[in-house]
Amino acid sequence: MSIDKTAIRDAATVIVLRDRLSDPSILMGQRGKNAVFMPNKFVFPGGAVDPADADIALADALPALCHDRLAEHSEPGLQTALAAAAIRELWEETGLILGQPGNWQGDVPADWSGFARSGFLPSANALQFVFRAVTPPGRPRRFDARFFLVDADQIQGDLDDFSRASDELSHLQWVKLNRARDLDLPFITEVVLAEIETRVADPSPPASVPFYSNNDEASLFFRLRGVPMPDVD
Repeated sequence: MSIDKTAIRDAATVIVLRDRLSDPSILMGQRGKNAVFMPNKFVFPGGAVDPADADIALADALPALCHDRLAEHSEPGLQTALAAAAIRELWEETGLILGQPGNWQGDVPADWSGFARSGFLPSANALQFVFRAVTPPGRPRRFDARFFLVDADQIQGDLDDFSRASDELSHLQWVKLNRARDLDLPFITEVVLAEIETRVADPSPPASVPFYSNNDEASLFFRLRGVPMPDVD
């Protein structure tokens, strides 16, 4: 069965913030020039949710507020899959681990085999849901992307060791937050950066999460607060 390339896929993106109170920087990499989606652009690690992500046992769950906000205008029970996808994509694209020491039980999905061999279990309690955006119509790929902020202190191991990263992102680097806009960025990444700049000095969850919803009829903006929102379909 063929897959509709323009179908909207759930996705998770991770913004790793380092030295937030002294000299903040964020982890970014460059997509390849032949990539179908956002070629040559500098982006945060992230990607689509895989079917196996929904069945991953997290060592620590998402914070309750993030869990509730992720539920708004989403398929029921998607929170674990989104958190797992964020952790998996961070691992695949950078080789960095967000987890707790431990041994996996039972069968390990193929996409998680490298993470499992590292001796860690994925942990989501340090993830903070801060932004959501749907790719506008007309693009070759469309994603309903949830952006998670995590403090680099929560990452296991050497923050400068990208030796286990895949080749999906090149030029992996810590970019000074106040210089990130000098890079070739997608528009939505610039919008997210503006939001992150307001969060640097305050580690508490945002009062609400911006949600840019683009469908075939209109571009809509919401604030996700962890309470039911009206149906806009």
